[in-house]
Amino acid sequence: MIVPKADSETSRATPTNNGRKTSYSNEALVLVYNAESGLFNVVTDMAHKVFSPQTYACNLCALTYSTFGMRKSWKKFLETLNIPLEFLHADELKSRYGISALPLPAIFKKEGGRLELLIDADSINSCLTINDLKQLIKVNLS
Repeated sequence: MIVPKADSETSRATPTNNGRKTSYSNEALVLVYNAESGLFNVVTDMAHKVFSPQTYACNLCALTYSTFGMRKSWKKFLETLNIPLEFLHADELKSRYGISALPLPAIFKKEGGRLELLIDADSINSCLTINDLKQLIKVNLS
C-alpha cells in the first residue's frame, strides 16, 4: 500500500514525549499506534493498561511502553536502526496522510514522502514479546 505525500509535510525533526524525536523528513520508519492522541486519551490508555491489560487495543503500545514511558530496551533498539522515526496515533495518521480504514497498529516505511505498509496489525498483534517485535522489524527492514 503506497500513500501519497501529505501537503503539510515538513523536513524538520522535533522533540516529543520521552525524548523521542519525530522526523517529518521524506524518509522514515513510521510507527502508528492504535490509540488517539491527546491528554485525556493518554490517561485513559494508561489506566486501561494497568487495570485490564489483556483487553488493551494496541499491542505496539503494550509491548513498547510501560505505565510510565517508553521501555529502555525499545528506545535502545530504535537508536540502532539508523533511520529517522515518526510516531503517530490513529487520528494523526488520518490528518497527516488521510489513512483511516487500515487496521492498527501498523508500521510504515516512508520513502520519497510516500508511505508503504511494512508491518500490518495482524503481524504486530501476533508478537508476544518485545523481542518478537524487534525481530519482525529487523526482518522487514532487511
